[in-house]
Amino acid sequence: MATDRNGRSRRSAAAAVVVGTDGSDAANRAVRWAAETASLRGRELLIVHGLDLMAASSALGIYDVTVPGVLENIRRRGAEYVAAAAALAGTVDPELRIRTEVAEEDPSRLLLARSTDAHLVVLGASGDSGTFAHLGSTLLAVTAHGHGCIVVVRGDDTDRHTRAALPVVVGVDGSRTSDAAVAAAFNEAAQRSTWLIAVHAWSDQRFDRFAGYPNAISNPDVAAAAHTVVAEQLAGWQEKYPEVDVVRKVYLFGPRHQLLAWSKVAQLVVVGSRGRGGFRGLLLGSTSNAVVQHARCPVMVAHDAR
Repeated sequence: MATDRNGRSRRSAAAAVVVGTDGSDAANRAVRWAAETASLRGRELLIVHGLDLMAASSALGIYDVTVPGVLENIRRRGAEYVAAAAALAGTVDPELRIRTEVAEEDPSRLLLARSTDAHLVVLGASGDSGTFAHLGSTLLAVTAHGHGCIVVVRGDDTDRHTRAALPVVVGVDGSRTSDAAVAAAFNEAAQRSTWLIAVHAWSDQRFDRFAGYPNAISNPDVAAAAHTVVAEQLAGWQEKYPEVDVVRKVYLFGPRHQLLAWSKVAQLVVVGSRGRGGFRGLLLGSTSNAVVQHARCPVMVAHDAR
């Protein structure tokens, strides 16, 4: 019952788009994306910054006793971060309802707490992350453990208006978390008045292991089974969102490769938090992991109700 209540609260008109900021260029891109989304949907934008004062106090130790202004400077800098972010969001839509919050807890805990009833939680990521460890502890914790939908804004701002005319892409693999991704993707495509591309790879094997092999499924029985997976996962959603045109793309292998390729021509890629082979203890499924790290457009990680 509590999970259902949280789901309803995230869909309610009062649910805000939440974005974290730390004053970086990546955070500014996230703020712009979040502001555009909140404006499009008539929602409040909540800009948050976590000071992580406990860690700062532990690091400072006795130094803070002799120089008590250090923590106050941290608080002041946090207030400056959210004020600058609010000013930036205001340039997107002067009528946008904006609220800010500076909290003493660390950014991960703050964003995880806000994700329980947020419409969306948005964070920025810079460049190509290389390895998962380089994503940063906040991004890693929130994408892995957040509630509802977490958006990681990747890429730069130079093509964001062009991308608004591009489709939403969703990874489909037949799993429960893929159900959450499909639901979120249909909603996003409808909200953005664009079409949806559903991408399915029959095998999780990495694409580069089969370089030179055909990308299409030549075995008719395997092709039929793959199309059945997609049809079953999309069942009911096209009736709920008749205005969303859907294109189905089925491949033999390499889900991460296929989704990363589509991210070059998408405005948003939606993935589940874990895939068909995922274990409950994993932070993110391997495909979601790769897409969050390397996609060329914003990525939404949709968590199943829990």
